[in-house]
Amino acid sequence: MYAPERQQEILRLAREGGRVDVLSLAEEFQVTAETVRRDLKALDRAGLVRRVHGGAIPAGRLDFEPDLAERDVVAADEKQRIARAALAELPGGQDGAAGSVSTGSGSVILDAGTTVARLAAELPLEAELTVVTHGLPVAARLADHPGLTLHLVGGRIRHRTRAAVDDWALRAYREINADVLFLATNGFSLDGGLTTPDLAEAAVKRALIRAARRVVLLADSAKFGQQHFARFGELSDVDLLITDTGLSPDDALAIERAGTEVVRA
Repeated sequence: MYAPERQQEILRLAREGGRVDVLSLAEEFQVTAETVRRDLKALDRAGLVRRVHGGAIPAGRLDFEPDLAERDVVAADEKQRIARAALAELPGGQDGAAGSVSTGSGSVILDAGTTVARLAAELPLEAELTVVTHGLPVAARLADHPGLTLHLVGGRIRHRTRAAVDDWALRAYREINADVLFLATNGFSLDGGLTTPDLAEAAVKRALIRAARRVVLLADSAKFGQQHFARFGELSDVDLLITDTGLSPDDALAIERAGTEVVRA
């Protein structure tokens, strides 16, 4: 395949999926990662894509937001590892036994997001927690949990994320002081901070950060370097980032030097 043909196919994949990554493209087209980077650079110069950490997104799609079902299957293995690692950050933490998690009482906020929803599904049946969420999928997973006191925050529901937003949600979170927030994001970077495509979602996320004593960000490594339209915080607002091993040790070290602990699950 000639370079122009490959670049056209890369552009098609980017527009269909909302993002392409270097390693997957190199494997698909049986070329080196450096060849893919040159292709992305050429497409970037042509104004057709915007290069981000590890890949590219279609030009003009900084506000691109896939449907919830689409996002749930992206990086599914990484998200599952992140969710399981996050269990150790529940109030009380690990009890010292290998692979076991404390089930002590405490209060948590669960943001709306596919990785956070996976954490909700992993909560042990013996856990006794007060849980607050504005995410309908998260609440649905926890509605029958025997040990939880579950509070569902209301508001206008965004169809794309199934999350409550606007004034009702903001007022509710102003009245909360939780032990731990498990936060979701569409993009994070040292320079760009924490970002999401929608201003209403960003406002709620800012309220979440203010409502918790400890902030744990659950984000797969593909989101590192991505910047979206609405900025809702800085990485310095995050006490702990739980991500996957796709985040390089150098990038993890840079984040830790800026003040955020990093766990690569």
